[in-house]
Amino acid sequence: MFIKDNRERFLEYRNNKKLIGLVTLVLVILVIGGFLFFKMFNKKNIPDKVIGDRPPIQVVLLNPNPYSRPQIPLKKVNGIVIHYTANPGTSAIKNRDYFNGLQYSKKTKASSHFIVGLEGEIVQCIPCKEISYASNSRNKDTISIECCIEDNTGKFNKKTYKSVVQLTAWLVGRYKLSCEDIIRHYDITGKICPKYFVEHPKAWEKFKNDVQEYIDKNGVKTAE
Repeated sequence: MFIKDNRERFLEYRNNKKLIGLVTLVLVILVIGGFLFFKMFNKKNIPDKVIGDRPPIQVVLLNPNPYSRPQIPLKKVNGIVIHYTANPGTSAIKNRDYFNGLQYSKKTKASSHFIVGLEGEIVQCIPCKEISYASNSRNKDTISIECCIEDNTGKFNKKTYKSVVQLTAWLVGRYKLSCEDIIRHYDITGKICPKYFVEHPKAWEKFKNDVQEYIDKNGVKTAE
């Protein structure tokens, strides 16, 4: 009787151990499968091409100061934010000088990494490894591009538009982003900026499509 009881206990223990092992295996498979499923359906449409050559950029950095260039590290870039200057007829360098002058006027905190002018010139104000004061809660993880405008419609002229497309396309590749990561200031705060792209959503979609087409046409294949 004693031997029989021990044998039954042993068989019960062995069966329980097998059951626990089977349940553990099923759980592991479910976790791994769920993770792979999540990655598959949440994968960004990262372009398989990048723009290798940087567009012509005039580097005229702001003086380090608390109002426009605080020199806070930008540790991770998760997006490119498009803005407009809202002061028609002014040049890229004029807007750069305005940002630089905030250290003296102390009126507000404002700046941008890049400003694209009416002649298509690109002025860099802040190194990409530092934050700018442009995109509110997204200052910490985005690169900002201010765009000059000719009139109150806020529409970019052809030269400005062309340079913004080229600059944005280059930045998308540089930071391994997708065109889904190109956003408006409006998308962060609801501010009407850039005005024309907020008031004309189809023009905004066309802009992102133009960036993608520029990458497809002029980009080079990324390493596997």
